[in-house]
Formats: sequence, C-alpha cells, structure tokens
Amino acid sequence: VQLQASGGGSVQAGGSLKLSCVSSGNTFNGYAMGWFRQKPGSEREFVAAISRGGSMLKYADSVKGRFTVSRDNAKNTLYLQMDTLKPEDTAVYYCARDANAVPSVESAAYRYWGQGTLVTVSS
Repeated sequence: VQLQASGGGSVQAGGSLKLSCVSSGNTFNGYAMGWFRQKPGSEREFVAAISRGGSMLKYADSVKGRFTVSRDNAKNTLYLQMDTLKPEDTAVYYCARDANAVPSVESAAYRYWGQGTLVTVSS
C-alpha cells in the first residue's frame, strides 16, 4: 500500500487549504484512515480520522470546528479540509491507514504512512 499526500502550501492566517491522500491498491474502503501532523521540534500528533465507511469521525480538540475529514472510497482518496488556519497549524501533515475499520487516535494503530505534505500558515 502506498499513500500519496498532496495539497500543502503556504497560506495566511484565516485562510483555507484542502489536503488529499490517494491510496494505491484495492483495499482502501476496508480500513479507517487518519491525518497526523508534526510541528518543528515536536512529536507527531493526531489531527483527524474517519472510519472505513465515513460514519465515524474523530478530531483533535485543537482542530475541532475548523478541519473536516472526509473520504471518497470510489476514488481511493482521503481529504482534510482545513479552514480558519492559524500559525500554530504549521506542520508537516501525514495521512495514514489504520489497521482496523474503526479509527484510532493513536499513531501506533496505523500501519501505512504517506510521505507528508508541508502546511505553512503565516500571521
């Protein structure tokens, strides 16, 4: 399984970006998917996750109400719509595939990881 994340870039505070993550293979719809991020000098942290069918969503408190995770199983693609971005959202964002159908907030539950895409938010 290969995951290819894209959509990162530079934006001013208050702006929006939409990240995409395309998965190879034909098992995308069998697993939960998640987004994590790593800020400079910090550990990787959970951002959002979605169950295999899209009915269960989980968000970190820091992004709740601003970010929206979604997926299109027909296109093997995971999305993260990021609105009202803040400078503290600056990080490398990673998509990952959970080992289960129900999403976890723990990075150890994710077996496959994308290469990351950089999001920079300026004040």
